[in-house]
Amino acid sequence: MSKHGRILVAMSGGIDSSVAAVMLHEEGYEVVGMTMKTWDYASSGGTKKETGCCSLDSINDARNVAVSLGFPHYILDIRNEFGDAVIDYFTGEYIEGRTPNPCVMCNTHIKWDALLRRADKLDCEFIATGHYANIREENGRHIISKGADTWKDQSYVLWGVSQESLARTKLPLGHLTKARIREMATERGFMDLVNKSESYEICFVPDNDYRGFIKRRVEGLEERVKGGNFLDTDGKILGKHEGYPFYTIGQRKGLGIALGYPAFVTEIRKETNEVVLGRDKDLERDGMVVGQLNLSKYASIDNPIETITKVRYKDAGTPATIWQEGNKIKAHFHDAVSGIAPGQAAVFYEGDDVVGGGWIMKSFKQDATSGIFMAEVN
Repeated sequence: MSKHGRILVAMSGGIDSSVAAVMLHEEGYEVVGMTMKTWDYASSGGTKKETGCCSLDSINDARNVAVSLGFPHYILDIRNEFGDAVIDYFTGEYIEGRTPNPCVMCNTHIKWDALLRRADKLDCEFIATGHYANIREENGRHIISKGADTWKDQSYVLWGVSQESLARTKLPLGHLTKARIREMATERGFMDLVNKSESYEICFVPDNDYRGFIKRRVEGLEERVKGGNFLDTDGKILGKHEGYPFYTIGQRKGLGIALGYPAFVTEIRKETNEVVLGRDKDLERDGMVVGQLNLSKYASIDNPIETITKVRYKDAGTPATIWQEGNKIKAHFHDAVSGIAPGQAAVFYEGDDVVGGGWIMKSFKQDATSGIFMAEVN
């Protein structure tokens, strides 16, 4: 009989999830390891060797840890679920002229929903992952907060996880640093994990060529969208582009056009297949609307509150006043923010706590004197 009960641990084969499983095993949980096969890289048409959490090597690495500690390990084939929830979303967002965030979608619809369904079948009360974040219960709410390692903190990608899912989730690494995780793996003799290189690519686009991935996924897309106009911020035609789905807000490299000054994508117009280019200052916005909310710290935001708001994963965050209107949040930044991209996630923090998050719908420039939203630019 285990000391704490039965727990299902998502094991990618990397050092973080492996050490999370080891920690729970040593604490007395009856650990069940599970590696999810989310994507068959060969079918993506990529040119590099298969790497990352879906590769055979990673599956074997996860299994070796389980075998060495004597707990069961399963492989879960969820390629169909992953394709519906993540791949189709990823492709569709670019077609809509937005910039997707597949990690958030994967966490919300795959790593939690799919794991909890399997946990129920395996009589596991809890699930666990190797994310660097914390969860606590307070005032009847399950609150996500930042991990102790500020560089590795992954609270940004967890805003979409529901209260019901958080109630059954353990995050063993939240109070630890990456350096300490490496020490723990070394102390236990898992040197292959310590020496294993980490991948920061999108798991289903390991060659980082998202344009090529979309072209292969959507037959005839390249021919349909090629030849649209690059415009400047005054509407002057600057040249031709490869098609609006192949650009993102804030992009500077790979534009294929020389203007004599550093140019950035400041707006994408799906309806007219136009891509607007401007200077760095033209990317600045001080207001936005965020939809499809999921709140963590509070059940609702009845009055405006002050937050630090992040609009991308490695964003340091900017002070903003936010208020809720139905299932949307309006944010007024205290300072201009560069490169707010529709389709990306916005996450609102009070100190280290995640208030909630949602998908960026629009960004605005505001009237500096009245504070009223003046120009809708995305």
